Amino acid sequence: MVTPPTFPPATAEVARPDVAPARGGHIGPALVVAFLASAGVWAVWRVFVSTRTGRLLDEAAFEGAEFGRNELWDAAESVLDVISIPFIIGVLLATMLLAVLRRRVLLAVQVAFLMGGANLTTQLLKMVFDRPEVGAADALPNSLPSGHTTAAASVAAALVLVVPRRLRPAAAVGGAVYTVATGVSTLVAGWHRPSDAVAAVLVVLAWAGLASAAGGVAALGRGTVAPGTDPPRETTAVATLLLLAGGAAGVMAALALQRGLGGLDAGLDSTAELLTAYGGGALGVVAVTCVTFGVLLLMRRSAEPRRA
Repeated sequence: MVTPPTFPPATAEVARPDVAPARGGHIGPALVVAFLASAGVWAVWRVFVSTRTGRLLDEAAFEGAEFGRNELWDAAESVLDVISIPFIIGVLLATMLLAVLRRRVLLAVQVAFLMGGANLTTQLLKMVFDRPEVGAADALPNSLPSGHTTAAASVAAALVLVVPRRLRPAAAVGGAVYTVATGVSTLVAGWHRPSDAVAAVLVVLAWAGLASAAGGVAALGRGTVAPGTDPPRETTAVATLLLLAGGAAGVMAALALQRGLGGLDAGLDSTAELLTAYGGGALGVVAVTCVTFGVLLLMRRSAEPRRA
């Protein structure tokens, strides 16, 4: 006699080995980051565009970039030539495709939200921000924020969002290096001042915060999470190193800018003062970029659902 198979009651919940109970992520930190980064963009414009002291420092760094330009231009040109509208569209489509292949349609939307919002905002701010008369000469019209730096930083941030969690630390470090290379290359080329690159990175951080918060809200209704997807410890370690590197670069930038300002206040306009301001500006780009990608790692970790 053959025993008929038995089936669980229709109301019973069948355990799945590929999922585990989850608790929602925290979207508050992402919203705070978005707010602070947006305020940072305004503060950069207010200090380095709307005040005479900030304008003098920015212009001194711009003039200092002329020294060594012939030697550095080949490297800078190769970095800047990568950035183009087809490049941005190609990266956007590639990252969205990667998200879809990972069955993360929401993530594809977040990437489009981040890259589209950041790059459109930069172009809008170029028209909104003015350069009031403060008694300082300008070598360029308004160029804040830098479009090239925004494109590079948004590409790097999108990659951090879309890759698997175990690869995020490496993506963040690589993205920070690429963003710094692009931002400093715009200084070498004489296309932008340091404040332009710094503001561009902060624009991207603001949109990354909004994208992370939106993803966190959408994931609140998801009650399970796949095993092995908890953030690795390397994320915290790499984020900490990026924040420390950004802090160290920020201190050196402040010292260099203070020294350069002292020379300018004394009426000096020598090569030493210009190079000091240039170095301080470049270090400022390094500082803000490192902090941005360190914060991005921690923010993403906080906003995503985890095992209960």
